Amino acid sequence: MTSKPQFDDTVRDRIIADPDVLLEDQDIMRALVAANEKSMGGNIVDLRGIAMERLEARLDRLEDTHRSVIAAAYENLAGTNQVHRAVLRLMDATKFEVFLRDLGTDVADILRVDAMRLVLETMVTEEEPAIKRLGDVLAVAEPGFVESYVTRGRNLPVRQVTLRQVKPEDGHVYGDKADYIRSEACLKLDFGPGRLPGMLVMGSEDPHQFSPQQGTDLLTFFGGVFERAMRRWLS
Repeated sequence: MTSKPQFDDTVRDRIIADPDVLLEDQDIMRALVAANEKSMGGNIVDLRGIAMERLEARLDRLEDTHRSVIAAAYENLAGTNQVHRAVLRLMDATKFEVFLRDLGTDVADILRVDAMRLVLETMVTEEEPAIKRLGDVLAVAEPGFVESYVTRGRNLPVRQVTLRQVKPEDGHVYGDKADYIRSEACLKLDFGPGRLPGMLVMGSEDPHQFSPQQGTDLLTFFGGVFERAMRRWLS
């Protein structure tokens, strides 16, 4: 055997001077481990090599989980900022009609939804002048419509926020945009004692924007703010 270097002296000197560079390179370390196993022969089980492989696999899983957690945290932060901006925009209105029009324009843009409509249960028809003026954001329905719409006629408890994929059968809720809506968020609204309930619907052309697997905390907060603002306007 000889101690004479088998490769370039410059490379050897660099490795000796800074061995961490070699140790931190996963491809090089795998190649060295593989070469070591090959030199030992096929009948020898390298328990250390097996343990290292398992540790590497576990580290890869931890790194993937870490990246997923960070991505989810950023997404949640972005969603929180969106809802806060939308709430502030709602509070800017000084007239009820402006309040509703902002809902279907600026607020919808901030929340990045393709349609936003307020559905009110009432005995007033859509032929009323005020209703017709706000027809692009306001829809009226008979008492009991909100519960029927959210549950789709089934005997189920009505949650405050319902997220789902949908393909509207008519334009009663979404008007002219009904043909394009593929997912929605339904926010049930309580306007106080003695008043019929309402519903705020957010529709999206993206079938994956709203789904039952998503959290509803931010939309619950937004719905709570909106119904309190509505109580003040209605009073």
